Amino acid sequence: MANKAIEMIKVRQILRLYEQGHSKVQISILTGVARNTVKRYLRKFIAGQYTYERVSGLSDHELEMLFGGDEEPQLDPRFEALQKLLPEINKQLKRKGMTLLKLWEQYKEKYPDGYKITQFCYYHSQYNRGTNPVMHQEHKAGDKMYIDFAGEKMKIVDAETGELQMVEVFAAILGSSQLTYVEAVRSQKKEDLILACENAMHYFGGVPAAIVPDNLKSAVTKSSKYEPLINETFADFAEHYGTAVIPARAYRPKDKSLVEGIIKIIYTRIYLSIDKQTFFTLPELNEAIRRELEHHNNALLKGRDYSRRQQFEEIEKSALLPLPVYRYEFKQQKLVTVMKNGHVGLSVDKHYYSVPYRFIGKKVKILYTSTQVEIFYKYERIAVHSRDMRKYKYTTLNEHLASAHRYLSDWTAEKFIEQARTLHEDVALYICKVIEGKSHPEQAYKSCSGILSLARKVGTDRLIKACQRAHLFGVFNYPIVVQILDKKLDSFRDDTEEVIPMPRHDNIRGGDYYQ
Repeated sequence: MANKAIEMIKVRQILRLYEQGHSKVQISILTGVARNTVKRYLRKFIAGQYTYERVSGLSDHELEMLFGGDEEPQLDPRFEALQKLLPEINKQLKRKGMTLLKLWEQYKEKYPDGYKITQFCYYHSQYNRGTNPVMHQEHKAGDKMYIDFAGEKMKIVDAETGELQMVEVFAAILGSSQLTYVEAVRSQKKEDLILACENAMHYFGGVPAAIVPDNLKSAVTKSSKYEPLINETFADFAEHYGTAVIPARAYRPKDKSLVEGIIKIIYTRIYLSIDKQTFFTLPELNEAIRRELEHHNNALLKGRDYSRRQQFEEIEKSALLPLPVYRYEFKQQKLVTVMKNGHVGLSVDKHYYSVPYRFIGKKVKILYTSTQVEIFYKYERIAVHSRDMRKYKYTTLNEHLASAHRYLSDWTAEKFIEQARTLHEDVALYICKVIEGKSHPEQAYKSCSGILSLARKVGTDRLIKACQRAHLFGVFNYPIVVQILDKKLDSFRDDTEEVIPMPRHDNIRGGDYYQ
């Protein structure tokens, strides 16, 4: 084990007393420093041919550079042999499932007289401190949830064909308590990533202030050292849960060292535990993962008398934000052009939805869920509809239409009949006959509109009589009513006084045509 370093003020006392002519034993007694330690510092002082005047003017840091450190291990051949192995040991540690304990066991097989595990780990730590300096991160309770996918996949077996299907393994860990969540999913696509993140937060029972993903394509559209571009759907998911997305910096694995570390742990604690089992469905696999995950979260932390679960319950659970009332509903999106009729087509359903007519010809984005369709133009929501999966149908809001089109959209058989009834029942009966006699509703509506508009020109009484006479003729259209009014045939009181000839017109086909 390395000798414990002493404070630089003690070193100054040792050198001052030595300069004053005190023996090593006296220096040891006066300073309270072990005699061998005094010898070690004085040996460096003499070997370096330093003077007291020179070293007394040095700062503590400069003095540490001259006299700090442990000289004894450097004289030990075991130390020199281990120093040569440390670069390769670091490289081997990057392998999946590799631990420092396994590497020490390999080291002892090759060097039976080598260091024991405590010294081996100490010198490895000292080596890393010099070659891989890192910033210590303090994790605040409820602050961050780190997420990533494991590099090694799991597998399920198709019960019918026996085919192996590889599945991804998602891991999430809370920074402060290190409570962990693991789930197998079909892919790394954003649908599966979002669902796994959502399941993790429901497992934790709350929402962290931020989610820290690796630069996955399903979460980060474009990575950047300063301002990465977050995937729009993933950002919408985060907004729904009231959290932020802070991607780990590209090529900075230390930014997500917690989740990298937990993935190494699940290789040994979960992968190896269920490796010999066969699973036919994803739920079966996840059930097995959950059992092993509970063992992991409830196991005591190394060197501690509490588990991740206990630490979470005590310090982090209350710091998480509350879960929203409803789960996030995944939104698909399409880019389309508004058609000339003021509608956009959702190709998956072959259904059409209206937008305000001023956006005709514009490129818009459709975001749709299983229940709702939203339409955006330059990030402004211009329309929202309930999703309708009837093929080749139109969902139209009246306020989206131009004024002329809006008037036409109000035309219905019921409205024309009701309007005619306010004039007279005979007019209403005639309008019914007009509607029944047309092969297309729009043809009937135009005729009805024209007939009813005559009341403003000739008066209600004349229109009633004209409709009565046209009904006697058995002709139900707009032109016959106009002819009756023009020839003032509506003024005859007794139909037997004169036989009125059927008016001739190229467009009049007779009632039999519509049978």
